[in-house]
Amino acid sequence: MAEEIALITGGTKGIGKQIAIILAKAGYDIAINYRSQSPEVEQTKQEIEKEGRKVLLVKADVSKSEECKCMCEQIINKWGKIDILVNNAGITKDGLLIRMKDDDFESVIRTNLIGTYNVSKEVVPYMIRQKKGKIINISSVVGVSGNAGQCNYAASKAGIIGFTKSLAKEVASRGILVNAVAPGFIKTSMTEVLSETVKENIKNQIPLKRMGTAEEVAKVVKFLASEDSSYITGQVILVDGGMCI
Repeated sequence: MAEEIALITGGTKGIGKQIAIILAKAGYDIAINYRSQSPEVEQTKQEIEKEGRKVLLVKADVSKSEECKCMCEQIINKWGKIDILVNNAGITKDGLLIRMKDDDFESVIRTNLIGTYNVSKEVVPYMIRQKKGKIINISSVVGVSGNAGQCNYAASKAGIIGFTKSLAKEVASRGILVNAVAPGFIKTSMTEVLSETVKENIKNQIPLKRMGTAEEVAKVVKFLASEDSSYITGQVILVDGGMCI
């Protein structure tokens, strides 16, 4: 495979980090977007470099269009192209609707949904010029089934599904494929803080009776990034252990 460039937003921890590592192992050079400096940023860079791949760290708040423009320009100036975009950056601010603050709703929409729009809008023109590209948006099972206490998050992730299908129709004739991955309950630092009782209740909702791993999500992203998915676009792949059967 010729050297290909993958941009992963929110790529320094959790699912994003695992996606970056899995794609590096598959032979991609990686541009990692992050919003704020932390020890995980340099750690992720080092882990990818161990795979023998090049890494570019790019700081940007995806909810801000000007920062997304600068981020993409940095990548193009360094490598000349972006072959794969993984819109992974996301936040949660959970709470029942009657108690939810306006900013908690709006900030989740700005980062998760508008962030996906901002980065995609900057990357698509480059992919059109290349006459090829893959965009993989990280949604959530919550965007499909909903979840009490997550009206803001569910709305943002459901919006990503509609965005994915619409953009797929717009750019298919230009050789660009757009798909979404919707993880269910995945073992991450966020789920590790839950009590054992809550974890057991979650597992009981899942036909496979376990949480998924970030690596299992990342492997689906790798498939969608590869030539093996060359006739797949506008789809949402649930990685949820059967929750939505």
